[in-house]
Amino acid sequence: MNFKYPKNEKLKSKITIGLLFTEGKSVSKYPLRLVYKAGTFGEGEKIKMGVSVSKRNFKKAVDRNYFKRILRETYRLNKHLLIDNLDQPYSFMFFYQTKDRLSYDEINTKTIQLFEKFIAQNCSKNIPQSEPIPEI
Repeated sequence: MNFKYPKNEKLKSKITIGLLFTEGKSVSKYPLRLVYKAGTFGEGEKIKMGVSVSKRNFKKAVDRNYFKRILRETYRLNKHLLIDNLDQPYSFMFFYQTKDRLSYDEINTKTIQLFEKFIAQNCSKNIPQSEPIPEI
């Protein structure tokens, strides 16, 4: 399994991000929210993912950056759930939406539940129930 988060998977296009917020749909699993939109990218790319933490909830950049790192890490370790079940390319924006400071394990568990909820709503393939991946 590929546990990398390469540059070509990062959502950086302002046009795509704008389309996500105007035309995208969302799925939530407190305190996480995933905004998504089907689209097309370069050859062989199935996912574009961006992360965001609100300045309203965390005033200090240090705190926002900490939670963005955790979101990227939980995505990196659990993206196989999405990639294995997607039938078309998607753009995603991944949000942390609370003032509560959850632990890494709690966020990882919620990420898995959020991805499974997204797959159940949007993908035609069957999803196996999975356990959290241990840290490497």
